[in-house]
Amino acid sequence: MSLSCKVLGVSTSGYHEHCRRSIAPPRPGKRIGNEALLVHIRAVHAESRGEYGWPRVWKQLLINGIRVGKERVRRLMHDHGIKARGKRKFKATTDSNHSMPVAPNLLARDFSPAAPNAAWTSDVTYIATDEGWLYLAVILDLFNREVVGWSMKPHMRQDLVVDALRMAWFRRHPAPGLIMHSDRGSQYCSKAFTKTIKAYSMRASMSRKGDCWDNAPTESLWGSLKVGRLHGMRFATRRAAMDEVIDWLTFYNHRRLHSTLGYVSPMQFERAWLAAQARQAA
Repeated sequence: MSLSCKVLGVSTSGYHEHCRRSIAPPRPGKRIGNEALLVHIRAVHAESRGEYGWPRVWKQLLINGIRVGKERVRRLMHDHGIKARGKRKFKATTDSNHSMPVAPNLLARDFSPAAPNAAWTSDVTYIATDEGWLYLAVILDLFNREVVGWSMKPHMRQDLVVDALRMAWFRRHPAPGLIMHSDRGSQYCSKAFTKTIKAYSMRASMSRKGDCWDNAPTESLWGSLKVGRLHGMRFATRRAAMDEVIDWLTFYNHRRLHSTLGYVSPMQFERAWLAAQARQAA
């Protein structure tokens, strides 16, 4: 099929989308056949670029109006070799062997703030390219797990994390008192980053030494990016890797179903919260 798509000049995901649209959802009360269901499953899987396993495929099918049991979806995907991308191990990027001041752990693993812009987390990861490493820093809003700021550079110096924080600030303009949580890496302990936090009236918070669980949501984000999207991919240039990361970040914020949020995307979760706030105020 991939060869046919190449000859016809269409993408595999585009082909599956065409097939999905050509088969109308079954009428209420009518059971969809396995052949038709498999087309819908392949379309959802292709749209996620292979990131979704059967739980998210099943949830997306329900959103699309396909009423089907989760066990049936799991079995069909297993029988036809449709699965999420495999796991791989990554090396740590945190350099906490320094003498710079370290902030207390104000977050204390409270990963569920009641409103947006109350607590952000940040971390740095790396992506291999033929030109060398590309480093990515993100700022994550814990309320809806949205990536509100990011920066990519060929180095891990302090401006990598400062630029990500500046992007988040200009996009969100949070009220004073926001908790900005990170690990104890030298970039986050640097004068430039701590100065930027103070300028934005934020409160610095840092994980305990060697405890990745204190920043678990951001660690989970790296797993979704690297396992769900980048696993098995090779980039000739840093620019190519950046384009792929930006494409994934857009997918993640706007469309990726997040289990912590009840299987809606970060943007959908926040819109629903804002709508509920407006109803209460009316």
